[in-house]
Amino acid sequence: MPNLGSPSAKIYARYRTSQEGLTEEQVIQRSQDGLNELQEKKGDNLFKKIIGHFSDVASLVLLFAVLLSTYLAATGSEKWSQPLIIGSILVLNVAISLYQEHSAEKALDALKNLNVPESTVIRDGEHMTIRSKELVVGDLVILSGGDQVPADGRLLTANNLSINESILTGESEPVEKTAVDQEPTAEISLRFNEVFSGTDVIQGTGVMVVTAIGMETELGEIAGLLNTTEKQKTPLQEKLNTLSKKLTSVALAGGLLIFIIGFFFRGFELSSGLIMGVSLAVAAVPETLPIIVTISLSYGVVKMSKKNAIMRRMNAVETLGGVDVIASDKTGTLTQNQMTVTKYWTPNEQPAATAAKIDHDSPEFQLMRFMGLATDAQIKEVDGEKVEIGDSTELAIIRWLQKAQTTRAELEQEYPRVAEDPFDSNKKLMATLHKTPYGKYLLIVKGAIDRLPAELTNEEHRQVDQINQQFAKEALRVLSVGYALLDEKPALPLDATQTPVKLAGLIGIIDPPRPQAISAIKTAKRAGITTLMITGDHPETAKAIAVQMGIAQADAPVMSGQDLRQLSDEQLQRNIQKYTVYARVSPEDKIRIVKAWQANNSTVAMTGDGVNDAPALKAADVGIAMGITGTDVSKQAADMILTDDNFETIVAAVEEGRTIYQNILKAVEFLIGVNFAQLLLMIIAVAAGWGSPLLAEQLLLINVLADGIPGFYLSREPAEDNNMDKAPIKRKSSIFADGLAQRVAFRAAAFTILTLVIFVLGFFVLSDQNITFARTMLFLTLALGSMIDIYVIKSRQQVSPQTLISNSALNLGLATTMLAITLIAAVPGVREVFEFTGISGLAWLIVIISIFIPALLLELNKRYQLRKLRKEEPRTVRE
Repeated sequence: MPNLGSPSAKIYARYRTSQEGLTEEQVIQRSQDGLNELQEKKGDNLFKKIIGHFSDVASLVLLFAVLLSTYLAATGSEKWSQPLIIGSILVLNVAISLYQEHSAEKALDALKNLNVPESTVIRDGEHMTIRSKELVVGDLVILSGGDQVPADGRLLTANNLSINESILTGESEPVEKTAVDQEPTAEISLRFNEVFSGTDVIQGTGVMVVTAIGMETELGEIAGLLNTTEKQKTPLQEKLNTLSKKLTSVALAGGLLIFIIGFFFRGFELSSGLIMGVSLAVAAVPETLPIIVTISLSYGVVKMSKKNAIMRRMNAVETLGGVDVIASDKTGTLTQNQMTVTKYWTPNEQPAATAAKIDHDSPEFQLMRFMGLATDAQIKEVDGEKVEIGDSTELAIIRWLQKAQTTRAELEQEYPRVAEDPFDSNKKLMATLHKTPYGKYLLIVKGAIDRLPAELTNEEHRQVDQINQQFAKEALRVLSVGYALLDEKPALPLDATQTPVKLAGLIGIIDPPRPQAISAIKTAKRAGITTLMITGDHPETAKAIAVQMGIAQADAPVMSGQDLRQLSDEQLQRNIQKYTVYARVSPEDKIRIVKAWQANNSTVAMTGDGVNDAPALKAADVGIAMGITGTDVSKQAADMILTDDNFETIVAAVEEGRTIYQNILKAVEFLIGVNFAQLLLMIIAVAAGWGSPLLAEQLLLINVLADGIPGFYLSREPAEDNNMDKAPIKRKSSIFADGLAQRVAFRAAAFTILTLVIFVLGFFVLSDQNITFARTMLFLTLALGSMIDIYVIKSRQQVSPQTLISNSALNLGLATTMLAITLIAAVPGVREVFEFTGISGLAWLIVIISIFIPALLLELNKRYQLRKLRKEEPRTVRE
């Protein structure tokens, strides 16, 4: 049994256990507190989800239309085709919404998978293996290399114990653990005598007493955050909901107006008023908009997958377009996630950057040789793949050797190792002893400069301190090495602290920035996007890297987790925009950072790879997980997964998101203008006593075929040239911002006036008040005209030959739909089904000329607005 002596006595007393472990009676009593497992919040069932989608404003309008048309069909006032068509569209929209929710949160399932199934414990003085979920507070658990920690605990013993806590801290460096008492701290990364559930034992052995289980563990707290953190609606969802409410208000006001006019002033019967209500509801709602949005997002998902960005939730595609803050983890995203020797110093020389190719006669190679001989790491080739074995710092030295086209094995052929003193976290040193070709012995000691047993003069001390500080300011991890040439083999076991050595030099090691990330940060800044760095590193280290990458200025403040926790939510929200670098933060801190930026009307994308990142990924507008280094938990909580773990991919995805968002706005403009025209047309026609200018089925043909199908292909529009030179669209900005309201109003007015003129011509001039004749002319003009002007809407620039050919799918879809619309209104036997009739040659001529009028007017309006904008730009710059 391990020796569990002092300082364990007070720990035993605190958790009411002993060196023999818990008794069976104690276990039974404590097991009533619950199992050592994570608990999940129950979600809504399918019925509740469906009801939730039917409560959407646009869905309620369509539902009203279905019920009303069903009643009219049942009483014989109308055909059954109306409720069937409208009902089909309603069911399709709800089905699409449910499909989008199908990839619902599974992060907690992945979190549960981190629980190790079995643990070795000491109970009643005996070693036994039990199911980990049966652990209770006070249990003694034995840990060894390769194990996963099954619960939170306080170490009673720790023998060369190091644990990878990256899932909680985000930092990949293993943490050296000790059983020695220390001052309590909130920072997980600084609790060296504690271990945490879900983390991995890299090496060594230890015994822990369980201090927390299940939802009380650090992992449990993260599970709790995942349970309570709600995913916000995307900005587009909010804007479309607002749009639906406005359209509904217009429809209700229009319906009330039509009822008052028809019933009180035109003598309509009640059934006629209800038929008008159905038609108005159909005219008010852009039925195909949800489908067009989904198709646009799906297309964006496919395009992004080809750029190393896998979208788990389609809605996140459009949200990316409005992102103005990217909160990025440092390790592996902004940096290469590969520790590298970048600088070195040898006595009496100036510090220098490591060379790309190293001469074996250079001082750099001499220093490298000492470092390489005193290294245990190695890179092996297994089944054709390189496998790295060892500590990340030592692997940096192995990669340094590769620059000199040598290996540790080659160095040891000339200087074979005969003894060693392994690295000890208390001494912060290691030593190796080698036989030289001349019969002597070479002792090499490597480790922290302040522990190295080197004989230095005062001047040498001053110089070493200066170089050490210089490297530290550049965020370099400093490692020193010294050597001694001995005539005789020293007494064993070898002790790294006993023999004075001559200082060979220092090296600086860092996880270097990705060059592509630096250029991507510049692109993001040009696009009005602020990049934040969130890391578990020391604040000074974080700041040095942030300055190097262009994230922060040299005099910029750094927000540490400790500083952050001293601020209230209101104080944090007021000051959050002053900080772009956050160091040593907890999962709760990350959520607060995200929410503080969101409270300032920002749309936040957050990257992460550890379990600790999952709640913040869920809270962010767009959570981005790392595909290579990311845990399953982070991937399940995220909206997007990077297959290359590259910050550059995020900026490329934002650019694609902006294109998709703009294309959705173009679809809104394309649909809404005609919807408003239909509303105004019907209100004016009824008020004039002409009856309903279009029937509900005819309105549906326009909304679904003429507007819907061409609208689908707007998702394939290429990006505008100045896509990444504009500021992001703010979350709270109206969907009608940036001139959209003016364009929609102009288009609605153009179509309203044109269709009224066409209806009057068909009804009073070209026929003897034959309303079917007038409806046919009106239908053809409105349907075909609203398709042709898509060429004006699809580009924010002036129409050019390139505009006409840039989207071949749209051209094909438009030609096919125009042919279908024409055949429906013109072919005998088909036209009668939709209550159309044949029209005269003059009527056809008028229709053909009229369908080009809206496009011409819209293009003139666009050119006027562009000229106006160009005149205002210089004035804006001067101001």
